[in-house]
Amino acid sequence: MELFFSDDIQDAQIRLDPEESAHCVRVLRHREGDEISIIDGRGTLYTCVLELSDPRSAWARILTRTHGFGAHPYHLTMAVCPTKNLERYEWFVEKATEIGVDVIAPVIGERSERKVLKTERLRRLVVSAAKQSLKAAFPLVEEPRSVRDFILSAPAEALKLICYCFDDVERQQIQHLLPSNDIIILIGPEGDFSPEEAALAREHGWIPVSLGDSRLRTETAAVVAATAVYFTIDSK
Repeated sequence: MELFFSDDIQDAQIRLDPEESAHCVRVLRHREGDEISIIDGRGTLYTCVLELSDPRSAWARILTRTHGFGAHPYHLTMAVCPTKNLERYEWFVEKATEIGVDVIAPVIGERSERKVLKTERLRRLVVSAAKQSLKAAFPLVEEPRSVRDFILSAPAEALKLICYCFDDVERQQIQHLLPSNDIIILIGPEGDFSPEEAALAREHGWIPVSLGDSRLRTETAAVVAATAVYFTIDSK
């Protein structure tokens, strides 16, 4: 199934941007009268007929709408510290989108080696991964903020989970705390959270959780956590 993306929807017509138009017309050689599928990034799949096969600005007429296409029955925020090697973080963003998340929140910890992160490329990766995994909704990629600010601003009603390597606290299994409608998982940098960050989180209702006995890289831990939610809730 080929998916195209557009948020330019006017009544019963959808316009593809130049990049999507070129892919549709030049690469896949679609012509007027062909039926194509378009997602809007907000959860709706549109079955359309192509009315203008312009490689710079293709237009399609909407035939049907399917709401909640590729949706999952939970709201998951993954707050993950960017890795020193940016490609590893991009890999996490791509895989998390394929698995199913709603918000990707880059957070900068006291021990983070990467203090600056540009999000424009991450958003492009999200679009590509959502199309590949047949999802009509894209996760929101937030702008980076500090771990401290994120901990303090998290909604009280959410299930707030923090993964870290300290041995001085009891950690629970993610699967034993689910299901929940609103889940936030916080993953630290290569050097882990500072003791002060971990203590602040616990003081504000964050629950320490375990991802098993192996010591995982930041991006691996994030994908394992997202997968645990997916299999625990989506399979029920």
